[in-house]
Formats: sequence, structure tokens, C-alpha cells
Amino acid sequence: MVFAADISAGLLRPLFASRVPAGFPSPAEDFVEGTLDLNRHLIDHPVATFFLRVSGDSMVGAGIFADDLLIVDRSLTAKSNDIVIAVLHGELTVKRLIQEKGRWLLRAENPQYPDFTLPEDAEIWGVVTNAIRDFR
Repeated sequence: MVFAADISAGLLRPLFASRVPAGFPSPAEDFVEGTLDLNRHLIDHPVATFFLRVSGDSMVGAGIFADDLLIVDRSLTAKSNDIVIAVLHGELTVKRLIQEKGRWLLRAENPQYPDFTLPEDAEIWGVVTNAIRDFR
């Protein structure tokens, strides 16, 4: 299912100046740097941005898992090594776009799936700019 981006309603949340260590804990700082609007942080081109929900496990090596929400910008021109949404035989798929030896490949980020040459009739629908994952 594809959802269009709607940034008409901003949602400002506090942004703390201190970073959260992933190693040893440090005392928390009670300093709010400002506010953060995720729409402005994650979406550069609102009219061309869409959200897609992931199914399957072909992109786990890129940190994209089933049920993640992808942010896709259709205004960007895909280049080699971008993660893209491609249309193959009328179906959408997420893969890494690779240019190799003069040809374009779609590469899964899971060794269980083979690379395949981008067919002539395939379309690069958009470039994945972010993934959102629910940890609950």
C-alpha cells in the first residue's frame, strides 16, 4: 500500500541537545535544544514523497525489515548504490540499484536472494530516503 506524504499539520517535538550514548551511560542533561518537526527533517520534497510498508526479508542486510515504513522520494534521480523502489512486471519491489560492467542490477541485501539484471521494461519508481521501524 502506498501513502502520500501530508505535511500540512506540523508536529513539533522537543529536541534535546545531549546525545544518548550507546556505550556506557552518562548523566542526563535537562537542556532542550529546540523543537524538531519530523516532516521537515525526513521529507525534502513533500509533493513527490510517499510511504510504503515493507514485506519480506530481502533487504535485512541494509537494515530494512518486514513492516518497516519506507520514505520514498520520487523526485530524486536514482544512482548506483541507492536503495530504490522498482516496478517489475507491474509490482513494486525494494532493492539496491547497482551499475556493474555497463549494466544495471537490482541487488537484494540478503544472500538468500540473487542479483538480477534490471529489465528494459522496468521502472525506477523512487529512491528510498529513510526507514522507520517500530520497536514495540
